[in-house]
Amino acid sequence: MDSQAMRERITVIESKRQFLVQLLEEPNLGILRIDVNQALEELDELIDEFKRTFPESIGNP
Repeated sequence: MDSQAMRERITVIESKRQFLVQLLEEPNLGILRIDVNQALEELDELIDEFKRTFPESIGNP
């Protein structure tokens, strides 16, 4: 996989993160709140790791 393809995938992942944030705000989420919160944490770690590994990709389409 080339760096452009990885950059595109990370962009898609970043855009889907907002959905999880909105889901976390639902009052009737119950015990699933733990799973949604864990997913958000893992997404954030993935995005941070990508940016540390490929710093030249930050802000470059």
